[in-house]
Amino acid sequence: MPRTPQDEDEAEHQPLLRSPSPSPSSSVKSPGLTTSSESDDDSIGEVEVLRAIESDVLQETATYGRNLNWWSAYILIMSRVIGSGIFATPGSIAKSVGSVGLTLVLWVVGAVISACGLAITMEYGCMLPRSGGDKVYLEFTYRHPRFLASTLVAMQAVILGFTASNCIVFGEYVLFALDIEPTEFSQKALAVGLLTIITIIHGCFLKTGIFIQNALGSIKIALCVFMGLTGLYVVIFRPNTASGAPPNTGVFGWDNLWKDSNWSWGIISTALFKVFYSYAGLGNVNNVLNEVKNPVRTLKTVGPAALFSACLLYLLVNVAYFVIVPIEELKESRELVAALFFEKVFGQGFGKTVLPLAIAISGAGNVMVVTYAMARVNQEVARQGFLPYASILASSRPFNAPLGGLIVHYIPSLLVITLPPPGDVYTFILDVEGYPGQFFVLASAVGVLLLRYRRPDLKRPFKAWIPAVFLQIAFCLALISAPFFPPEGGQGDVDFFYATYAIVGIGIIIFAVLYWYIWTVALPRWRGYTLEEKVEVLPDGTSITKLVHITPL
Repeated sequence: MPRTPQDEDEAEHQPLLRSPSPSPSSSVKSPGLTTSSESDDDSIGEVEVLRAIESDVLQETATYGRNLNWWSAYILIMSRVIGSGIFATPGSIAKSVGSVGLTLVLWVVGAVISACGLAITMEYGCMLPRSGGDKVYLEFTYRHPRFLASTLVAMQAVILGFTASNCIVFGEYVLFALDIEPTEFSQKALAVGLLTIITIIHGCFLKTGIFIQNALGSIKIALCVFMGLTGLYVVIFRPNTASGAPPNTGVFGWDNLWKDSNWSWGIISTALFKVFYSYAGLGNVNNVLNEVKNPVRTLKTVGPAALFSACLLYLLVNVAYFVIVPIEELKESRELVAALFFEKVFGQGFGKTVLPLAIAISGAGNVMVVTYAMARVNQEVARQGFLPYASILASSRPFNAPLGGLIVHYIPSLLVITLPPPGDVYTFILDVEGYPGQFFVLASAVGVLLLRYRRPDLKRPFKAWIPAVFLQIAFCLALISAPFFPPEGGQGDVDFFYATYAIVGIGIIIFAVLYWYIWTVALPRWRGYTLEEKVEVLPDGTSITKLVHITPL
């Protein structure tokens, strides 16, 4: 009998997990679920309902508790947003656009565009306050075809969710600060050492790891505040720098502010992309909401506070660069603008030691918060039954921490750090890592609009401004299409075809779709079974879903 439109609408609202009637004989308590009853007669049926997609609107507490207060959530975002970019990219951006004024305007415009993406993650996070981020949001929004969204998110999280670049940055700058001749082996050894130590700390000493990442994040913020205040001090009191040169306060006169501006859209868009990536990571706390105290209330304030802080710090640091470093030197500094800043303020010896250590600390802090968040995403993927040995990888035993999720994150990160040689291959892998993520950001933005239309009944403690959603969609489309427009001179940042990373990224998505089709459609039809979901509760209280083959009698 053909399906009617009403049937399709009802199917859209059916939970992904089918929840049978509670069995009177079953008595399983799930301490990890805040919404379950506190009585001793909780049943497996109730747990199964709470694993249903519709139950994502309910809060769920991790079995190891809610250990992140407002400040910890703030650091989780700030350490992710402020990486090594602020120490490197301002020089290249200023060289591209030509003037001080246009450079500062782009940093503000980048914050405005980032606010659009933040608003979308805030609406989703307040509406579906659970760990997993995009995994939860896309599964809730795109339920058909069945398992497709889950498969794509699992592919993105496990295969492309590695942490490598800031590990390498850490190794490079530690060697430079210690005045040790860098080699490929020594850089990679330090990078692997950092990744290994962070994995052990987060996997075995949960609260210690949170304390350390809070400390590193606070140091990073303090460093940016110090640099910004240095610039303001020079503007107000106009002392000579350590090199004896007067400050460049004249660059902020109206005529000089816009001198040599390049208003070419191609140049501005390229510079804007660099600025935009400096704000990436504002949704990092959405990945760990099961561990955040008062998650909805925290999410409504911590994201905007982090964005405002990052924008203000970026502007202050840029002003400090322009005041201390002569504009022509700054434009030619490429990635060494911060090195010039410290050298001119404190002298060559002090600057040569402090700057590399500051960047190394910044890189280490970034690795800590990315590893912390990605482990939770991997744990949620395992809980959904999309990883082998799910009962092991989803469990918080033996150290009351998501060690399984950390191991899933550690393996691809280790391979990316150690196997590819430095140069084009490594750059290519990092480009491939980021490109498919734009499709998920686009799907989330479109999903907000779909849910506004399909599910007006959902409680939305925060609602994104609709024009902001459309602006985010337009920006995602620009980022997705950008690699296919030839760069100036026909040469990208690698020696081979400039759009190779985009083609490979799309190929990975296509491969995931083919894998989903074979696994969930072709094989069940061929072998005559159906894929069904069975909920189990592990000894530590973690509820997981197992995918089982059901053969009709």
